[in-house]
Amino acid sequence: MPDVQHQPEHHRFVIEMDGETSSLTYHHPQGSSQVDFDHTFVPPALRHHGLARQLVDTGLAWAREQGYDIHASCSYVDAVIKRGG
Repeated sequence: MPDVQHQPEHHRFVIEMDGETSSLTYHHPQGSSQVDFDHTFVPPALRHHGLARQLVDTGLAWAREQGYDIHASCSYVDAVIKRGG
């Protein structure tokens, strides 16, 4: 599996693969204890390889390590959380 890179200056986690970028974006107001994962995107050519799940798992692990309250306005992230992710 390719590595997930956290780009906090852009509020996102990314996977670069085959010249394409998959991403999980989030909103975290400075000084807030809440983080909102708002969008997951995987280019069509890279779908069905588990990249979205890898991004979400990494993002959720980061948020939990930081002690943030997690909100998911992205339906995919919400589904992962509801399944126990």
